[in-house]
Amino acid sequence: MKILAIETATEACSAALYLDGEVYLRFRVEPRRHSELILPMMAELLAEAGLGLSALDGLAFGRGPGSFTGIRIATGVVQGTAFAADLPVVPVSTLAALAQRRYREQGDKKLLPAYDARMQELYFGCYLVDEKGLVVAHSNDLVAQPARVELPTGDGWVGVGSGWASYGELLRGRLQQQLAAVDGELLCSAWDVALLGAAGLQAGRAVSAEQALPLYLRDKVAERPGPKVEG
Repeated sequence: MKILAIETATEACSAALYLDGEVYLRFRVEPRRHSELILPMMAELLAEAGLGLSALDGLAFGRGPGSFTGIRIATGVVQGTAFAADLPVVPVSTLAALAQRRYREQGDKKLLPAYDARMQELYFGCYLVDEKGLVVAHSNDLVAQPARVELPTGDGWVGVGSGWASYGELLRGRLQQQLAAVDGELLCSAWDVALLGAAGLQAGRAVSAEQALPLYLRDKVAERPGPKVEG
């Protein structure tokens, strides 16, 4: 299976090529340059593999939640590419991809990915790892104030992502002994979008280009944010 994946919904811009289980990555943390970086990354990966778009089985992209601008970039690029090459697309939750990266790198199986959603809110997810080594949602991704996020029961949970950097003290206070570790610096990667995309394609969860839609969770794009609450 051959899949090209992209992720631009967070501070990192990345593209990954999945070739029958092997993954090749381009990854740069340059938040203001996603739109100029992503297409060259995709082209480099394909050129190095000696492949054209027609040789791919599908595409995958981080559909959000995350930066509104970043999500629009990924959606536009993947839709245009899918239309041009007549390829199916697997939309992947960026919270799921963040959790998958932590499992891939550290082996933790109970994961609470969170992004700072601004306006004193979090994008928050709860994921477990299945027998295939893939994250599965324990509950729906959501956006909420950190004091109102519904937290899971049990212990051994690991918090990852910028939401923990911004609101870690408050979340730690709520979880207390349930929390095993926190990494507020971990960023989403197209590597994990590719892994989840390959699984989604194999499971028949791909959609057409026009159905490859973003996930915003919140439509208050134009609302002016209030002061940030430290915690």
